[in-house]
Amino acid sequence: MENEHFVEEVGVSLAWGRALKKVARVGKKELAPLTVAITGDNTEETLQEDPNIRQALDRLLGAQGCQSVETVANTIFPYSLWNSARPRSDLFERYETIVDRIRKANRQNQHGVYFDRMINNGPASAENQLDFGLRTYSARKGVRRSVLQVGVFDPRQDHSTAALRGFPCLQHLSFVPVGSGRLSVNAFYATQFMVSRAYGNYLGICRLGQFVAHELNLSLTRVSCHVGLAELDMSKSKLEAVVTAISAALNENER
Repeated sequence: MENEHFVEEVGVSLAWGRALKKVARVGKKELAPLTVAITGDNTEETLQEDPNIRQALDRLLGAQGCQSVETVANTIFPYSLWNSARPRSDLFERYETIVDRIRKANRQNQHGVYFDRMINNGPASAENQLDFGLRTYSARKGVRRSVLQVGVFDPRQDHSTAALRGFPCLQHLSFVPVGSGRLSVNAFYATQFMVSRAYGNYLGICRLGQFVAHELNLSLTRVSCHVGLAELDMSKSKLEAVVTAISAALNENER
């Protein structure tokens, strides 16, 4: 299902690929707004990637001096630090031991890192917004689902007169248990670079959703990214190999 401002596909790669092609159509270089829905019958299907699309994009990003898909995804959820067999407190503690190095590792992190904001930027009574929501919702039956949300944009820090700031484009996240054993995730972006950031953003949010779904004993079946302004941040001539991989995967999927 799709229209001018909406894309829905199974898995990360196909959803991103169709969205990129929409923004990169002849005569276009941006779209406002854009909603991209990544779906699946279960967590594994929702997180599904096409290796040809992923590899073509990572080659392009490397050639252009951009961060890899994995690096971008890890700013939203540090997947390699998570052991699903251990309590979530282990993940938070492991992250705290390296977060200072992450902040200093790249000048793009000077204003903040997404996962850091999620677990360290809440009010004094609940600095770890992720843990607060999970703990509160799981404490008893009948707790409002709206407790499962995380704010990233902080006007005290982020309102600036700078012409270009770069962080945070991701503003807010909500996690919604629905139906029988399913989790839907909503992510809200003010702007999004479709080549250098969007795929990593989608992957990171899906992995974050996987973590939340695991903690709530649910299956991740929908991730919706609502973008105020989706921008094509690279010339179309550079995207040829990526678009070829996307077209091949979409054609194969539709047979």
